Amino acid sequence: MPKILRVELTFDQEREVRERLRARVLAPGTRLRLECIRLMGRGLTVPEVADLLECNEVTVRGTVHRFTAGGLDALADAPRPGRPASVTREDREALAALLDESARQGRTWTAAALCDWLAAERGVRVSPAWLTELLHRDGFRWKRTRDTLRHKADPVLQQAARAQLEDLRLYGWMRTRA
Repeated sequence: MPKILRVELTFDQEREVRERLRARVLAPGTRLRLECIRLMGRGLTVPEVADLLECNEVTVRGTVHRFTAGGLDALADAPRPGRPASVTREDREALAALLDESARQGRTWTAAALCDWLAAERGVRVSPAWLTELLHRDGFRWKRTRDTLRHKADPVLQQAARAQLEDLRLYGWMRTRA
């Protein structure tokens, strides 16, 4: 029969658990482990906590052992393996500010041009496909632009050009070679 585990939290520890649970950016695993400790501190048993949080009893027991060995700081997720991201949060915020300002000015960007800007201004090398994915994650949308100058045309100059072309137009058939 497994040993009955108990967690007794001090007032300061309870307050710190509540504060950590209120954090907006909290990994799901860390949130689950904090909830385990919070509920265990209220006197619930391992099976009750596992049932409430819809997880395995082994997870709850492991969380209690982590807490008793290292306190609340031991409940955080371990660092993920792999290469760190080449485009940092600050780079993405600078890119968002650039795109917002460009939108106000009516300037459009291609993904390749944004990659060039990142390389020149921030020293970050990234492929256009990956940058497109990051922008999509940040909530940016784009569409193909139209190649037209119609919005820049002056109606007065257009009318004068039409009149000039009308004067140059030859009517009827003419022989081009003798």
